[in-house]
Amino acid sequence: MTAGTSQLWRRTARWGLAYALAWTLAVPIGVAVAPEAVAADVRSKQWYLDAMHAEEIWKKTTGEGIKVAVIDSGVNPSTQSLKGQILKGFDASGMAGDETDDYEGHGTTMAELIAGTGKGGGLRGLAPGVKIIPMRISDTERQNKGPVNASDAPDAIRAAADSDAQIISMSFGSEFSSPKERQAVKYAQSKGKLFFAAAGNSGHKDNKPNYPANYDEVVAVSSTDSSGTVSDHSQHGDNVDIAAPGSDIPSWCDTSFTRYCDSGGTSAATALASASAALIWSLHPDWTANQVLRVMFESAARDDNWKPGTVSTYLGHGIVRPNAHISRGIGKPGAADISPLTNKTTNGSGPSGSPAPSASAAPQAPKPGSDAVAAGSSGKTEDDGQLLMVLGGAAAVVVLAGVVFAVLRRRRSA
Repeated sequence: MTAGTSQLWRRTARWGLAYALAWTLAVPIGVAVAPEAVAADVRSKQWYLDAMHAEEIWKKTTGEGIKVAVIDSGVNPSTQSLKGQILKGFDASGMAGDETDDYEGHGTTMAELIAGTGKGGGLRGLAPGVKIIPMRISDTERQNKGPVNASDAPDAIRAAADSDAQIISMSFGSEFSSPKERQAVKYAQSKGKLFFAAAGNSGHKDNKPNYPANYDEVVAVSSTDSSGTVSDHSQHGDNVDIAAPGSDIPSWCDTSFTRYCDSGGTSAATALASASAALIWSLHPDWTANQVLRVMFESAARDDNWKPGTVSTYLGHGIVRPNAHISRGIGKPGAADISPLTNKTTNGSGPSGSPAPSASAAPQAPKPGSDAVAAGSSGKTEDDGQLLMVLGGAAAVVVLAGVVFAVLRRRRSA
């Protein structure tokens, strides 16, 4: 990508419609502001549902038939919005309790952003027909308080890979890679999973790559605000694959689960990217992870000034826009066994592990940072090109295998 293109997409992505709502303030990662008096007010804060034309999408699919494994702080299945939405999961943390004991409220928020029903004044998920499989891991505070499972992240990834989930959503991250985690990620790909992870929230600081988002087999999500501008904190670089809304997103304030706060980060963006994939996959249950992702790349929102043959270091292939495919058919599935992340052959298996049927061939999207994008991707904004930008993710440090106490520290973004 040229420097000019990079700068354009960092600051001014123009979407053709008056999509700039009043929600333009980028909230620093980990900082919650403006507590809501009652949960019933939260729907008015979900600006991204209108921006993504959720009501139009839901006439055709709500994500039914798709399961998403959420690797996070746990998921509380008792919130009004998640009752009936949570399946049996796995606790990899080594702490007291299980995967339904959310020690922060973060994981519950991610689950609601994906599959919340909106009942009781709670968050309405982008894909309310989805079922959630919670996978709990620890964070810095828990690691500092006592013993935890030093391999909780890779263990959770493997458990998610062995589960019925088609999609893995991980809004945690770390500046450190580990062989065990790397192998777990490869294992998840071999099982036909589509893995999304937060790019990280230190874009305004050191901007160090985060893992697992930085692995080739994982879709790294960046974050944007309602005006289509990349969030200041959102990390950037050749590893960014796609973007989604991540600023000014409602989040549970604490573990009392009595009120929501305005927050932001690539965590929320990752959840919304995962939900977008679930909507597309629900419409095409015979597709593989490669085909779903390729359609996401080809249908992503891009500015008219986006130069063909480039991939943005801030938005990757563009801003997630599931309605472009669901309502207008934009994007071709292409080869079932070729990864659009690496252009390499994978096992080509569908969610069940059975061979996927062949689909019409389409050019594969390049690895971020390469010189070409998929042919047929116009680079032009559609009428709903107001789409949200970079997906988020919590920056979490993966604990070294074999260590009883956390040595490297993990932190999360709200």
